[in-house]
Amino acid sequence: MDAFYASVEQRDDPSLRGRPVAVGGQPGSRGVVAASSYEARAFGVRSAMPMARAVRLCPGLVIVRPDFQRYRAVSQQVLAIFRSCTPLVEPLSLDEAYLDVTENNWGEPLATAVAKRLKQRILEETRLTASAGVAPNKFLAKIASGWHKPDGLTVISPNRVEAFLQQLPVDALWGVGPVTAAKLKKIGIERLIEVRSADAALLQRAVGSLAEALQRLARGDDTRPVVPNRPHKSSSSENTYNEDLIDLAAIRAEVERMARQTAEWMARKNLLARTVTIKVRYADFTTVTRSHTVAAPTRDANEIAARALTLLGRTDAGLRPIRLLGAGVHGLAGDDAAIGSPGILPFDA
Repeated sequence: MDAFYASVEQRDDPSLRGRPVAVGGQPGSRGVVAASSYEARAFGVRSAMPMARAVRLCPGLVIVRPDFQRYRAVSQQVLAIFRSCTPLVEPLSLDEAYLDVTENNWGEPLATAVAKRLKQRILEETRLTASAGVAPNKFLAKIASGWHKPDGLTVISPNRVEAFLQQLPVDALWGVGPVTAAKLKKIGIERLIEVRSADAALLQRAVGSLAEALQRLARGDDTRPVVPNRPHKSSSSENTYNEDLIDLAAIRAEVERMARQTAEWMARKNLLARTVTIKVRYADFTTVTRSHTVAAPTRDANEIAARALTLLGRTDAGLRPIRLLGAGVHGLAGDDAAIGSPGILPFDA
């Protein structure tokens, strides 16, 4: 879906149409941008940006509080449209999903025709636009879905895969964010295709265990299937504070509360976790994470809270002001390893 939260707000409130809109918290309370309209993006306003900075970039920005109940309702409408076409729908979030349409309920032999029909139905039934990418696998389809937004449709047929890959920067690869891209740039890699011919040992030193996966993706090789009803892989709780936390006892109490909240969620879901993580963002926006993994999974709230507090001791909590804290779990028991499948159609935010 295109600029999903902001588009829903503009659809439902005519006074917002054509105006720069950001969905999120207020700048005075350290709010962040959850979504921005295309009019706001023209000013450089982006998701996850502090709202105070967004207002500086766009003084005429209209800030709207999020209404996730309404967004979830629209998301369910869209997912119902997808599932009328194929049972192989893998939601990634409220506004994004993969579809495998190699075989589909509509009997359409071409994924491009499926994409056009889905886009038209979404527009007719929700009065919102979506962008689609059609490609042989998830990696390529994900990139294609964001290629010509909003209301875009990009098709990468098998005989066009190599030409498409030749155009891409290295940060188009999954797992390559700004930090990893900087590491690759230091060893002379700026384009995706340059990863293919990189010295294996040099690449391994630069990005560690990512090296093999990046070389595979750089060849357009991605065999992961579309997995409907995807199992939970992680869960976390975090909070940004109106005033910086300085008192160590208060910081510890917050981390323990979040860890226990996550343990309660696991108990409700009948899940176990091997890894406990915490996240700390200091007043200067420097962010650190710490994690601890054990062989035997657990959902014992006392154990998870104790491990989270031990991890907190490996940060500068109590020495530096803190604006955000988080605690969570990863490696949830019951996850299945992915194996291969062809023919993917993703819709993207």
